[in-house]
Parts: sequence; structure tokens; C-alpha cells
Amino acid sequence: MDFAWTPLQRELYAETLSFAQGLSATLDRKRPRPFGPAEWGAVGRHGLLGLCLARAYGGMELDAVTTARVIEAFGRGCEDFGLVFSACAHLLACAKPIAEHGHDELKDRVLAPLGTGELIGANAITEAEAGSDVFSLKTRYRAEGDEVYLDGVKSYVSNGPVADIFLVYATEDPKWGHMGVSAFVVERDRPGLVVGEPFDKMGLSTSPVSSIYLEECRIPAANRVGGRGAGAKVFSSSMVWERTCLFAGYLGAMERQLERTVEHVRQRRQFGKRLSRHQAVAHRVADMKVRLETARMMLYRACWEKHRDPSKASNLWVSMAKLVVSEAAVQTSLDAIHLHGGLGIVAECGLERDLRDAIPSRIFSGTSEIQRDLIAAGMGL
Repeated sequence: MDFAWTPLQRELYAETLSFAQGLSATLDRKRPRPFGPAEWGAVGRHGLLGLCLARAYGGMELDAVTTARVIEAFGRGCEDFGLVFSACAHLLACAKPIAEHGHDELKDRVLAPLGTGELIGANAITEAEAGSDVFSLKTRYRAEGDEVYLDGVKSYVSNGPVADIFLVYATEDPKWGHMGVSAFVVERDRPGLVVGEPFDKMGLSTSPVSSIYLEECRIPAANRVGGRGAGAKVFSSSMVWERTCLFAGYLGAMERQLERTVEHVRQRRQFGKRLSRHQAVAHRVADMKVRLETARMMLYRACWEKHRDPSKASNLWVSMAKLVVSEAAVQTSLDAIHLHGGLGIVAECGLERDLRDAIPSRIFSGTSEIQRDLIAAGMGL
């Protein structure tokens, strides 16, 4: 295994870090709000909404390792992690599944505007009673000739309030389990689709989320992504991308927190000496560094496995990476707050927002408990 970054990877990292830091400087951190057209447009123009899409669709055709490396730089430079999250959800859970499993006419119709950010994408699979059990869906579909009708409610749709394209998962018959699930592209203006009001959340507050309601929502049968009953395959492949590349953004956020903490403990003095000279402080910072590098190694190993054999990406490595990174992101945020003392819990400081943005990482893309189940299954248990 080669641990050196290629010249292209180094160049893309440096360019994206500089872009993200400049973008972050323009955001009003005192009054966080969902991203607007200006921020989204800037992210799209930089190419971050099409990293792993084909060039024909406005993408850069990057492999998983390089995609993750660029997103790591985005997470390190942009202090608005809600924007990072929304961009990744758009690319990895909506655009990429369409790119991998959609037929040519569908891709030609929707991928280019998704790849450039002209359209905003959202993934709609979660339901109130089908969270971790993603294939116990109540949302139904029926096919009638050249049309499909969808009925159901989807919860916690990231980008839902602003999305133009929804990738909706529905079942033909709940008794068929995952074999009855199909995925469909549903445009926002389709009759029978209603987007709910945005939710207030403890974290990722600048990434808008809502429910969507489908009542006899009529779409062309040609909007199916993959074949009949292929929804489980479409969703599983999207989770490989999300559980690796999206979580690279948390590596960047942890790097930023560590740098800030190191600077703080070098400058701050207590009991006549710098904080960094107190062994308890130095050890906690050392643990932050070890945790970051362990998570980084695990995540890039999972990306390398996907790059080595995309058709057989190991759920074991992907699940281990997701588990380790999400748990590390929460603990690193707690350590950063602790080492900043009273300043750490002041909202203007920003560290408490980092913690609130990290906590959902243990839940979305499969909870930590689900990842442990997948790891155990990968070990043959």
C-alpha cells in the first residue's frame, strides 16, 4: 500500500482548503441559517457537487480515495459543517446512485444540472417506522402502463425543503421485504408531492431537512433507477460512498479542532505555566491526535478497498470506518471543549456547534449499533 498522496490529490486538497476557508470567512456564524444560492453556487462552481461524477455530467471522475481527500479539505476549511453535509448528501446519496444505476436517458436528463449544482438533490428513504430497518418501508408504488404512482411519507429528508430532485425508495409489496423495493427520481413539481416545513435540529442546523408527502404522486415509469426490485442494491451502493467520503469531512473538522486546541493550550497559562506543560492536558491532546490518525487510516483503507474492487467493496471496512470516524468526531469535539474551559461552551467560540454537528454522525447513514452488527456479520458471527 502506498501512503503518499499523488500530485493531483495534493493539488485538489490545497485548492479546496483555500476555497473552503475563503467561503467560511463570508458566512455569518453568529446567525447560522440554511445555505443560500450564493453558497451553493460557489460550492458548485468549485466542482464539489460533482467530484465522482463523469465529466459528461459536470463531474471530475474522481475515485473514492481522491473524492474523500477533497471532502476532507472541505470539512477542514469550512466551519459550516451543515453546508458540507448537504453537499455530500446531494452528491453521494442522490446524484451518485443515479449515475451508477440510472439508464442513459435519465442520466442525460438530470445528472448534468445535479453535477453543477443547478439542481439540488435529496435522498428520501427514511420513514417514521423504518429508520435503521430501512427496508421495512410503508411507502408504496404501483405501476400502470408507462406511469408509476407513489403513496407514503418520508421523514428526515436532508435538503428536502430546497431540493429539486428526490431519490425516493418505495415498495411494491411490503411482504417482499428488500426484494420489493425500487428507487425512483421524483421531481419537485410532480403532482401529488408536498414538501413539509423544515425541522429545527440540535446539530447540522444549516442543512435543511423536512418530511415529504406523496399522495398518488404520478411519475413516468422511466424515472425508475435500476430495475424492478433493485432499490436495495441502489441504496447499499450509495451507503458505501456516503459512509466513506462524507465522513472524510469529519476528518477535516477534527483536524481543524485539533489545530485550534494545540494553539490554545500553547498560549493559555494556568498555575504559572502554559497549559500544554500540564501532563493531563498534553495527554488529552495526544489522544486527540491518535484518534484522528486512527480514524483517517481506517477511512482511507475503506476507500482504497472500494477503489481496488468497486464491485466488491467490503462492508466490513466501510462499517469499521464509519463507526470509528463518527465516534472519534464526537469525542474530539468533547475534548476540544474541555480543553478550552469556559470559552468552549460559549456559542460564539464555535466549538459547541462542532459538537452538535458531530453527534448526528452516530445516527445517520446507519447508527453505531448497526455498524457493529455489520462488522460482526463481516467477521462471520
